[in-house]
Amino acid sequence: MEPGVEVKAGGGANSLLTRTRKAFGRDKYLLLLISPVIVYYLVFHYFPMYGIVIAFKNFRPVDGILGSGWAGFKYFQQFFDSVYFWRLLRNTVLLSLYSLIWGFPVPIVFALLLNELRSRYFKRIVQTISYLPHFISIVVIAGIIVTFTHPVDGIVNILLTRLGFEPIGFITEPGWFRTLFVSSGIWQQFGWGSIIYLAAIAGINPQLYEAADIDGARRRHKIMFITLPGILPTIVILFILSMGNLMDVGFEKVLLLYSPATYETADVIGTFVYRRGIINADFSFAAAINLFNNMINIVLLVTVNQISRRLSDSSLW
Repeated sequence: MEPGVEVKAGGGANSLLTRTRKAFGRDKYLLLLISPVIVYYLVFHYFPMYGIVIAFKNFRPVDGILGSGWAGFKYFQQFFDSVYFWRLLRNTVLLSLYSLIWGFPVPIVFALLLNELRSRYFKRIVQTISYLPHFISIVVIAGIIVTFTHPVDGIVNILLTRLGFEPIGFITEPGWFRTLFVSSGIWQQFGWGSIIYLAAIAGINPQLYEAADIDGARRRHKIMFITLPGILPTIVILFILSMGNLMDVGFEKVLLLYSPATYETADVIGTFVYRRGIINADFSFAAAINLFNNMINIVLLVTVNQISRRLSDSSLW
């Protein structure tokens, strides 16, 4: 019996090898086309992952990653015991949650409203205008915010003064930072984010709308019972991906807008890692914090995906 099994296994291996060779021969041009992407991810995303070990070492550039001594969980413990830990965690979570709560529905609503426009010319104009902020640099966006909200000659405070209100120091007051951050992020991304929802709407069977018209359904009924259910899988997938990036708050914009006066509400894990790791050259400490941040993202991604898979038919895996 055993020799028979070995022959069968060998035949299976040869068959698999033959199929693999045929697949490579058949799709060699497609594989060649995708090879730069594969090489990019291998070189810049997978190979550097070995450097994560410096979070558990007393890393010194002169000794290298392998030559540096082990520190265990020393830097994680330092971060957890830090007086800034809860402030950083609170600010990161709140900024991300506010951006998700207020920013996630806006592209959906905008796509639904845009889909209802009958004039193609006007629709294209609105789409183009809504996309433009996405292509503006974060540095320029931050400059616009600072200029418009300047307490002396900013256009916002000029309008407030003419309306009889006192000027507000939006950039220097901690209470206004989250509002500026979230609202500017929505303005910059809602048009670009609506593209995928418009594509999902375009994929809905038009016969469903024709049947609804015959039954006398109004626009709001078609939106509620045809359009929204049709794009629900797309909404769920994008929500899962958003939860997986919950802790990755917009570090660049925070860095450009915050100041020591607004650390109370603006200082997040990303900016703390920048100050401690890059400016102070404490690479092991910064790596430990960043690893902790990414682990939270992974846990959130897996958890939300499992919940979605149990409650609906849409999930990442």
